[in-house]
Amino acid sequence: MAAAASSTDRPGALDITRRLTEICGPPFARLAGPADEVAGRPARWVAVPGGPHAAAQVLRLAARHDLTVVPRGAGTKIDWGAAPDRVDIMLDTGRLAGIGHQPTGAPTAEVGAGTPLRAVQATLERTGHRLAVDAPSPGATLGGVLAAGEAGPLRHRHGSPCDQLLGVRYLDADGELVNAGGGVDGLELARLLCGSQGALGVLVSATLRVQAVPAGRIWVTRPVWTPLEVHDLVRTVLAARLDPAAVELDLPAGAGPRPRQDGRAESMARHPSMAGRAALGPAGAGRLAVLLEGGPADVAERADRLVTLLGGRSGVSHSAPEWWRRYPFGPGDTALRIEVPIADLHAAVYALRDAAGAPVPVRGSAGLGVVHAALPGAMAPDRVASILAAVRGVLLARQGRCVVLSAPPAVRRAVDLWGELAGLPRLRAAKEHLDPHHRLAPGRLPGGL
Repeated sequence: MAAAASSTDRPGALDITRRLTEICGPPFARLAGPADEVAGRPARWVAVPGGPHAAAQVLRLAARHDLTVVPRGAGTKIDWGAAPDRVDIMLDTGRLAGIGHQPTGAPTAEVGAGTPLRAVQATLERTGHRLAVDAPSPGATLGGVLAAGEAGPLRHRHGSPCDQLLGVRYLDADGELVNAGGGVDGLELARLLCGSQGALGVLVSATLRVQAVPAGRIWVTRPVWTPLEVHDLVRTVLAARLDPAAVELDLPAGAGPRPRQDGRAESMARHPSMAGRAALGPAGAGRLAVLLEGGPADVAERADRLVTLLGGRSGVSHSAPEWWRRYPFGPGDTALRIEVPIADLHAAVYALRDAAGAPVPVRGSAGLGVVHAALPGAMAPDRVASILAAVRGVLLARQGRCVVLSAPPAVRRAVDLWGELAGLPRLRAAKEHLDPHHRLAPGRLPGGL
């Protein structure tokens, strides 16, 4: 790759632009602009192929000229993970979209990688079906969700989108179309592409399970003040065997000790007249929210049982809390993902608070021990590094991990984004097998792969 041109003004660059235009069509191939970057690394060209055959031609052109290729969906998570070493061609999957024809009532759907997830759900909903996929990124494509290993609240009951894969079609680094699935080995390969950020293959389409839209949905919410209280409540919810579809936590930075409440207020909160009303709770409190799905009568009965179990200011609603399916971080923040056994989630949150010197906003799947947190983008890189070291030290003894999803450039350069990664040798072997010349998003994966 050292021989590849580093500027679009070098000899051969105009020829590559012409060839990309021939492959994709005049409106769909161009020199990259200021917004065409991956984790801060600018691209040289943008190609939007009109189908798998054209996408394969783009990859073959890149191979002939020793150019790197990085796939992009809607770009909602383009700054997640490590910056690639180089981005010569950004391969936009926006035209690799659509839902394959399936027989009426078929329990599966084949979806083009560039299809927006909300478009998939809207199409399936017309026949009373859905994917049990609710990734938080607005406008995300299915391919982007899979490539980033993203999952939402429904992972509690249905697993992540990658767990629901039945097969994928993808292009390898040489532009060969590969079908992966239909057996243990095929599924293992398909799921290996999940979370690979396009560094092992370019997703063309994915086949996933489809299910009927639940007739009833109820959210039971309760205010919470401390991580230890969350721990106790989650244990109560899971022990009750109420088959929740999701158990989510929102613990804002402003959440503090439980305010004192007089006996009358406590009694009023428990009065039967309050049943079925959404719990507001004091300002500054966090929230634990449990989603129940199923038949309307069954869901209502389970919700009543859960309200009784949770007590306090718990209540029910037929709509999701406003923070549901939203990350606690924004553009420019240092975004963290913490994964830890459920029993140790409170220890991880306390460790993060102690290291940061103040409460840190935390949100995510408390019922699975997978949550996200945000550190201010203005925080000094060495301070972020010290917080990560402290938190990872606590998690190491608890078989957990803390990953930096995205961060400002100075932080990105100063910290280890991944921490300890037991599967690194397997990932390295996969990269060498699937992309031996490191043409697909080189450096995007852990270990600089």
